[in-house]
Amino acid sequence: MLTVSEITLEDDLDGLVDQINKAVWDDANDMAVYDTDSLRAYLERQDTIFIACHEQTDAGTVLMGIASSRLELKPYDKERWLYVDEVDVCVDQRKKGAGKLIMKTLIKIAEDRGCLEVWLGTEVDNDAANALYRSLDPDDESRFVGYAFETGD
Repeated sequence: MLTVSEITLEDDLDGLVDQINKAVWDDANDMAVYDTDSLRAYLERQDTIFIACHEQTDAGTVLMGIASSRLELKPYDKERWLYVDEVDVCVDQRKKGAGKLIMKTLIKIAEDRGCLEVWLGTEVDNDAANALYRSLDPDDESRFVGYAFETGD
């Protein structure tokens, strides 16, 4: 059975970080090594949401995937929305429903917290992610060009 939990500062962050770092990821995940202090600093911000999906098996609890997101407030009309930074499903756990459950959970969290919409983007050539997001029947799908600017050295 798959379960999704919103991670808080009261959770076992050391254990979760260990699970994340031992999980199987690929280039599509663009995964960095996690550490407890960084995850704690992320969670200390009031506008962040971090969730983890697990499956209970006979062998124990298996990490299926994780997601990070931020509650945002537009500078007019006090409209709230949820921006999804990352949805990552472990390579060896794909096609088991974790990605869809993670997204449905994020949408429900957004509804519960008064957000008018959920916003995310992915690469045009990320076929698996695009198939997942289209399967959730989005209200809008746009193609856009994104830019990244590195700062410092």
